[in-house]
Amino acid sequence: MRHGSAPRRSPRPHHGARGRHRDARDRWQVAAPISRFVEPVLLLSLRDGPSHGYDLADKLAELTGAERVDYGNLYRLLRRLEHEGIVTSQWRDDVPGRSKRTYELTSDGTKLLEAWATALEDTQTMISKFLKRFKERNST
Repeated sequence: MRHGSAPRRSPRPHHGARGRHRDARDRWQVAAPISRFVEPVLLLSLRDGPSHGYDLADKLAELTGAERVDYGNLYRLLRRLEHEGIVTSQWRDDVPGRSKRTYELTSDGTKLLEAWATALEDTQTMISKFLKRFKERNST
């Protein structure tokens, strides 16, 4: 940076590790995703019964608000969860169309889902406290 000059702004806004940037009008833009939120959403989707990847992707998009789901990441997560004993999978021929690998929650997966729900409730409490304090200060 040159002495006495303002820092240069990137011509393209991006959400780095901090999840924030200034836009072209010098306004703050913030993304506040919950880290690893896909995992509990996936487990919640499987709680209703066995499902295959495309159905799970649709449910993820619906519950997370994502415009698109990265199928590669989804299948890597499913394989990891299966390796950890959180889900099981099997190829099924009795579903419409061609054979599909379907995934099902194990009893360990149900316990993990319950732990996620507790952790998310705790996070929701912290966020609610933050927002309450923020609004109190701004309303005066």
